[in-house]
Amino acid sequence: MPKMKTHKGARKRFHVTGTGLVVRTRGPKSHLRRNKSKRVKRLFGGKVALDSAKFSRSIKHALGGKKA
Repeated sequence: MPKMKTHKGARKRFHVTGTGLVVRTRGPKSHLRRNKSKRVKRLFGGKVALDSAKFSRSIKHALGGKKA
């Protein structure tokens, strides 16, 4: 049986922390950036953990079946 390939779209959008949390970036950060206020750009600058355990389990599976 061949190795499981990582889903390239998921790899670009999510990553798994050392403690096993799935982390994503926030949304409208880069498009039409000059029109947005500094506050909005700062708020969307960070990363946030996923809420749903079921969704994070499927993301971990798409990232290569990482167990955590």
